[in-house]
Amino acid sequence: MNKLFHYEFLDGQPVAIQPVLTLSEDRVKEILVDGSGTRVFCYFQEKLGGEIGLSRTDASPELSFDITLVELLLSEDGSRVRLGCYGVIELQTTDTHGSYKHAVSALRGALDLHPGDFPGQVAANQEWAGRKVEGPNISNVFKRTFYQVAFKFQVTKRDTSVGCVLAIPQPVWDSWQPFLGRPDLHRQADGTWRLLDDQSTAPAGWIYVFDIAEKPAGNGRPAPVEVKLVIGTDAATLSRAALDVAPAKAIENSAGHDAVLVSLNGRLRKYLPGLERAAS
Repeated sequence: MNKLFHYEFLDGQPVAIQPVLTLSEDRVKEILVDGSGTRVFCYFQEKLGGEIGLSRTDASPELSFDITLVELLLSEDGSRVRLGCYGVIELQTTDTHGSYKHAVSALRGALDLHPGDFPGQVAANQEWAGRKVEGPNISNVFKRTFYQVAFKFQVTKRDTSVGCVLAIPQPVWDSWQPFLGRPDLHRQADGTWRLLDDQSTAPAGWIYVFDIAEKPAGNGRPAPVEVKLVIGTDAATLSRAALDVAPAKAIENSAGHDAVLVSLNGRLRKYLPGLERAAS
């Protein structure tokens, strides 16, 4: 038995996953009744049918999903296609200081000048790809991502959904650690991981941590993407790590004292040498 999200598949069961723009109702019906047992899924993405999202209300924000996958089934009488459960995929890349526009301009110019040897020219002039990109904005990645991730984990935690997957590069996951209190990871029997004391056997939220392999593939193909960690979690566990565990560890680093008060006391003593040490 294999799994994709919480969809379960028999070993060897065929699966068809198509962008919504390529769908034909007759073709979907044909696949579903051809006797092969093929499971049919379609997905929406910004350039492929548009993102699926939540409209803004007076009491909730507008949010959209990077990729929304949904299973297509036949109605009981076989006359119509109906929706099965859906799943959401979010992809968070690194955030940088500076602008990408200079790098894009350099690469476009190189492509115009060297259409026949563009890869070789980029390899020989790697500065083009990072021109005026000043480095990762580590703090901003977490602040910009965390609320959306927790929110989407929570709104997809329902019977009509199989959950939400967040895919992030290893450097982004590493940059999250201080903001989550560097939570303990516990390996499960199926090879996945859980955070803190969470032992859930069927989490609706998943974090896939990936990285680019150090060595390229053969035959001039690009280096493959390697999944380093698959972590089952939920909004409550992530929030506890960020809002309980990390602040507690910040205090621990100050030997149990109020770190802000210690800092204030130290600064003020430069101007008020006789300042009484604050009890903290």
